[in-house]
Amino acid sequence: MSFDVNINVLVLAPRLLTVELAGCGGRDRLDKPLRWQLFSEGMIAQDGLTERPVVTLEGLVPGIGYQLAVERMGNIDFVTPPETGLVDIRDHGAIESAADNGSAFAAAISAAPEGATLYVPPGIWRTGPVFLKSGLFVHVPEGATIKGVADRGAYRMLEAFGADGRQQASWEGVPARCYGSLLTAIDADGVTIAGKGVIDGAGAEGDWWEWPKETREGARRPRTVFANRCTQLKMSGLTVRNSPSWTIHPLDCAGAVFADLAIENPPDSPNTDGLNPESSTDIEIVGVRFSVGDDCIAIKAGKIWPDGTVPAPTRNVSVRHCLMERGHGGVVIGSEMSGSVTDVTVAFCTMRDTDRGLRIKTRRGRGGAVARIVLSDCLMDGVKTPLSINSHYFCDPDGRSDAVQNRAPAPVSAATPKIGDIRFERTEVKNAHHALAYVLGLAEAPVSGLTIADVSVTYAPEAVADVPDMALGLPSLRHGGIITENVLYPQIAGITGTTQTDTIRERA
Repeated sequence: MSFDVNINVLVLAPRLLTVELAGCGGRDRLDKPLRWQLFSEGMIAQDGLTERPVVTLEGLVPGIGYQLAVERMGNIDFVTPPETGLVDIRDHGAIESAADNGSAFAAAISAAPEGATLYVPPGIWRTGPVFLKSGLFVHVPEGATIKGVADRGAYRMLEAFGADGRQQASWEGVPARCYGSLLTAIDADGVTIAGKGVIDGAGAEGDWWEWPKETREGARRPRTVFANRCTQLKMSGLTVRNSPSWTIHPLDCAGAVFADLAIENPPDSPNTDGLNPESSTDIEIVGVRFSVGDDCIAIKAGKIWPDGTVPAPTRNVSVRHCLMERGHGGVVIGSEMSGSVTDVTVAFCTMRDTDRGLRIKTRRGRGGAVARIVLSDCLMDGVKTPLSINSHYFCDPDGRSDAVQNRAPAPVSAATPKIGDIRFERTEVKNAHHALAYVLGLAEAPVSGLTIADVSVTYAPEAVADVPDMALGLPSLRHGGIITENVLYPQIAGITGTTQTDTIRERA
């Protein structure tokens, strides 16, 4: 194989390819559409135009050599992986009219050898939780929908810990009994879920959205896709929608790629975050479009468990060419971050009408660190507060207590969270509402290494004064600049634009 440096292969499966046009100059969309052609044996197999920097091609043949040429970007030669078998769910009892095809999915997966393709044909296939295994390519082509069953009775429970004593399921950062997710993978390697079809969690059809913070039958709500201790998990091309709670949740995973997805939940659906990597490493989120009922991307590292266990860290997360619309935050880190979140880059993304853009949130008692976070070359339009860092976030039952909210210095311990080395740069902000940036550190652990540079800002004329984040005692702001409290020597330069107040303000 030969790969042009301008065409980055994100997902290569027996019947599908997803690539990123690296260095194309676009954010979530290209300035000008580019023509591409796919050749096989010297003949054009497919061609088209792309308006986006990430492209998915399906309908490929396993074990065949191809060449992809993209206007102005170069070309790549590749061979699709071989396929050990094509397993059609219909051959194992799946019927489109069935109320629950769970047993057919299970039989098909059981029959699939490693390296096989599980084929979900066009149609709507209702099912309870489907448990995936290593070395499986789940192909959901255009016109196909895997849809959850509304009845909670069809959902197998996942206990907080498995028989081996390891964590099996979690809720907001700690082990907890949960309903199994529509697509679940535990201790699986090399799973790919891809195609131009739909994964529908059917959140609107059951009662999932009626009890967002409660339990039913002693269990928490399911996700739509949940992966625990998986390596080389890949998802591309799909629309994932109507999630019962968080949409895609990789936990303790390594080497995952999420590319060219559309993640869609109604704006009033509770806690339906888009994509939440937790205690995971080497994660790529590329060309994903979000419109959800909570945070678009929420990067987490768990909470300290009741027995004192500190979760594993999250590190090396790259977010590129994504579109984040509505939602509470564009890219959010925390509030579960006890294992530490480090080395996150967000570049060439667009955020529209989210409450916040880059948001870091934590509180006393969490411990851990958030460090080496960079957002650059993005566009934020209609984002109320583009940069928010809050060390007094009022989560959990005691979140409004004096111990959490008091601004006086508290004793430093292992449970004191630390935030440092945050860069927000080369970004265009349009129609901001509350403030360009609001940064609130702890008196005993100030934010360090904060850089805000080369940012242009304009403000929404219709903005109404309100608090910039969720903590007690915050000021209501309208058209604010950069407000910092308990921040050590912030580096602020190259801020351009007009405001009705000062462009830069600091509060000691």
